[in-house]
Amino acid sequence: MSQKISRAAIFKALDTTIIHGSDSSLMAMKAIKAIDLNEGRVQISIKLQEKYKELESVIRNQLGAAILAISNVERLDLAFEWEGVSNAVSAETQNLLPTVKHIVVVGSGKGGVGKSTIAANLACVMARKGYQVGLMDADLYGPSIGMMFGVDAATGSPQISPSGTILPIEKYGLKLMSMGFLIDEDHPVIWRGPMLNKALNQFMTEVEWGDLDVLLIDLPPGTGDIQISLINSVNVGGAIIVSTPQDIAFLDAKKAIAMFRTVEVPILGVVENMSSFICPNCGVETPIFGRGGVRRAAQSMSLPFLGEIPIDMQIRTTSDTGAPIAAISPDSPQCRIFNDMAEKISEMLSL
Repeated sequence: MSQKISRAAIFKALDTTIIHGSDSSLMAMKAIKAIDLNEGRVQISIKLQEKYKELESVIRNQLGAAILAISNVERLDLAFEWEGVSNAVSAETQNLLPTVKHIVVVGSGKGGVGKSTIAANLACVMARKGYQVGLMDADLYGPSIGMMFGVDAATGSPQISPSGTILPIEKYGLKLMSMGFLIDEDHPVIWRGPMLNKALNQFMTEVEWGDLDVLLIDLPPGTGDIQISLINSVNVGGAIIVSTPQDIAFLDAKKAIAMFRTVEVPILGVVENMSSFICPNCGVETPIFGRGGVRRAAQSMSLPFLGEIPIDMQIRTTSDTGAPIAAISPDSPQCRIFNDMAEKISEMLSL
């Protein structure tokens, strides 16, 4: 069995490859269109302006030296695409969602930290405040927004408009789109990078989002192809990072933070989820995973801290039954933290 290639090491190599004449790395220039890892093989698709074409051999040599030195990498394939300055939309100005005022991504370094729960409840709170809000589930392998809103492929498959666009599902004042609306929940998505990128592109260009104040995008965990494709395709106004209190969990979150900083996406704030457990019988609060570690780490990195969310039965059961607590019980004590977070985010976005 082959050993796993470190995607973080690949990102570091791309971020340290400076394009002569620009003083920017491939990552900072948003030139990376896709990364595919298969056994010991690394495939990278790069899109640059045609004026850099004469540097192709230099870039190949730089990347070859850096990536082939990474453990378990046996082969590197680079595919270059060149665009003219005059008639092409560069990665820095491209925006596939021009009718959306603010795009906010919710990410994490690892799975299982409650990222989707936070994205869903934040979206519900902002919709109740009167904003036009959309929620896109970009976790194509493990979509969960459908379950949280009680919609699946059998009961709520999106309709097609007369013009051929996909109409998002509307619920609790939100516009929703998820892979979970299109496939049966027991059928896994077994796709490679290019297919994922195509599906994500369809979510942005073929879904009739309309005029939105905010589009929240629930990202898959980690720093993979979907994150890169998204950042290269739309003007992301900010990122929210979710972590649990353990040091090892925030170690993974730091990788996500580093990625967003590399591509110059502002970090709107960090959230500590599962900061404590509240007993449903006696109400006693116990920090079973520790508490305050994410706040301290955010302060040390000069990042805004958005709040702590406990392990609470009401938050869990409402999410599992398809009705986020912020949608059905907005005045509950459990919802107060989501309201506070939404206020902070609204101020930062100048809504």
